[in-house]
Amino acid sequence: MPERPTAAEALRLRRRGFLLEGITLGWNVVGVAVLAGASIAAGSVALAGFGLDSLIEIGASTVVIWELSGTGEQRQRFSLKLIAGAFLALALYLCIQSGAALARGHRAAPSPVGIAWTAVTAAAMFLLAAGKARTGKALGNPVLEAEGRVTFIDGLLATAVLGGVLLDDLAGWWWADPAAGLVIVYYATREAWHIFRPAQ
Repeated sequence: MPERPTAAEALRLRRRGFLLEGITLGWNVVGVAVLAGASIAAGSVALAGFGLDSLIEIGASTVVIWELSGTGEQRQRFSLKLIAGAFLALALYLCIQSGAALARGHRAAPSPVGIAWTAVTAAAMFLLAAGKARTGKALGNPVLEAEGRVTFIDGLLATAVLGGVLLDDLAGWWWADPAAGLVIVYYATREAWHIFRPAQ
């Protein structure tokens, strides 16, 4: 069992947590604007879904910043439930949108902006997720660790969306764009289950 950090270490780790969440929050605020334009121009379900994921990540980061500002087990439990709800909202949206696009045979247009943004975002989210996992574990904060998994899912989604958009653009596989959204449904649902299960 890991040793509890000293008061000074806990303060340093909490500040690092605030910094990581602040970077994530700022990145996703910009991402919502970029992806909104790219998804409308391209008619891409995957990019639209990724834009929604950015909104969910904004909400999750806000929850963690709120939780880090206070203390108490009840506050942590409530924060974890909010993050689990964000996972489920993302999974539900992607199921509906991707399923509808596959049923209609929807074909997205090429999106250089979307490709560039998702590629850079994938790298950034994986780095931020690793930092949150380490910091949350050292701090003994399950909320920060759980939100780190949200960020990791964000990186996975960026990778899946990038693959789907590239396959659509380069190989003409129209179904790859909406199918990319379905890749994340399993992971998002599993993470929500892992968060809710201990509370039962």
